[in-house]
Amino acid sequence: MPPSSYPGKIRDTQLKVSKVLPAANANNNTDPIDLIADNPGINARGYEAEIVVDVLPSLVDTKKVTVTVQDSADGTNFAAIPELATVVLTGAGGVGAAAVTRTVKLPQTVRRYIRLNTAVEAAGGDNTAKSVALSIVF
Repeated sequence: MPPSSYPGKIRDTQLKVSKVLPAANANNNTDPIDLIADNPGINARGYEAEIVVDVLPSLVDTKKVTVTVQDSADGTNFAAIPELATVVLTGAGGVGAAAVTRTVKLPQTVRRYIRLNTAVEAAGGDNTAKSVALSIVF
């Protein structure tokens, strides 16, 4: 175990997924990350989810990109994790939206599989060359 003054977090390349953003008026999902345990519960207590969204220069003013962390018990049926807020990027000033990195602690209620759902509002511009990523860090 690293000392408490250790400045970094441990990342496992097997616990990272990314996906390009969907077209306007659409949504898509990253592949799921398997937390290995059917009920991670207390074992997930030290896990954090890091969400990274690229800079979005083509996001139209007032239009939104919403990123939601979802979980699933079976890897098929996913739902938003209620304890985690969505990440919302809004276009402004004719320059789109700045890149965002958000790290959140996974709740003890998290189920075995997690993924990101990304939704782009209608007429949100072409952001399909940009991506969103989810990593598990501990």
